[in-house]
Amino acid sequence: MSGEDLANARLAAPPRTPVPTAAVTQAALTRIGDELACRTWGMGLQEWFWGEGVCLLGLVRLARAQDQPYPSDVLTWLEERVHAGVTVEHVNHLAPGTALALALGERPDLEGAVQDLVAWVRTPGAASYDAEGTLEHWPGGVWADTVFMAGVTLGHIGLAVGDDDLVATFAHQVRRHIAVLQDAETGLFVHGSHHGEVIRCFWGRANAWCALAMVELLELADTLGPERVERIGLDDAVTTTSAALNRQLVALAEHQPEHGVWSVLVDEHPETAGLVETSAAAGIGAAMLRARRLLPDLPDDVRQAAWRAVRGVMAYVDPDGTLTRTSAGTVLQLVPFGYSVIRDDRVQPWGQGLALHAVAAALEALRSGEEPT
Repeated sequence: MSGEDLANARLAAPPRTPVPTAAVTQAALTRIGDELACRTWGMGLQEWFWGEGVCLLGLVRLARAQDQPYPSDVLTWLEERVHAGVTVEHVNHLAPGTALALALGERPDLEGAVQDLVAWVRTPGAASYDAEGTLEHWPGGVWADTVFMAGVTLGHIGLAVGDDDLVATFAHQVRRHIAVLQDAETGLFVHGSHHGEVIRCFWGRANAWCALAMVELLELADTLGPERVERIGLDDAVTTTSAALNRQLVALAEHQPEHGVWSVLVDEHPETAGLVETSAAAGIGAAMLRARRLLPDLPDDVRQAAWRAVRGVMAYVDPDGTLTRTSAGTVLQLVPFGYSVIRDDRVQPWGQGLALHAVAAALEALRSGEEPT
């Protein structure tokens, strides 16, 4: 296409070879999970913010996958931050609330902090919404990140404290983000919208956030059971979400390179082709593995893509537990080339967190008797 800037794509490092299928064992995954967790704490989780939220939930998921109790180090972190006081000024400040909600079984005295998060959301003017009630990242912009950072948190808080309105809010946010961000032509998700205009850049981490949020909603509905789902009025949301997730995961499998790790834009746009982004592959792989139980008609191609993504991501975990080639925090780019200039040479909390999600999902799959491919 005339005008494309391929300069950075041409400089892309060759992809790493995925680890062999035979190396994807419970012992290997446990070791990598422990290394990722150690590096995550070692890098420092300083703030009550979105990167920390992704890490905390990943650590909780890993513990569950290993049939361990709620992690004591996560509990300590939550207690210390709650004691110091939590300030919420943006939807991304809700992200640690998922781990907090899941901790209430161990520490019911933390419910006050959970309710503070809910109070912010329910304060008129605190959060920004579009005309249809979609939570915005910034006024005038719906981003994929928000359905995970805020939506998933509200759903788990609702489940934990018995607030059906919060569960319904989560379902509404999933439906609205599908409506705004899922591309009708491809089934992939875009990063976001800008003043009402959807930018057709199929950012990898956007697809990870949306896929994981949809999986979380379907798992939550499964936990609630059909009677409560009907009482809350989630039937349509479950149907819509199942169809959207199925379509997205099939499309992602079709666009996946042989080495398993999608480029930063998952449609392999020429300006970013070959610039791999590991955190997206980790999140997508985790969602694919978890979706297998929720969507029994999901094609086997998706199962194969899931394990290919996990094997690909494992190859990018350095011996010190760092997930390499994770892109930095990325604001909405208005053109594809913008995604080719985001640095990926530092350890990032969301990379560590999503890698933990992938390892946890793989361990759960192995425990259920699934064979990696």
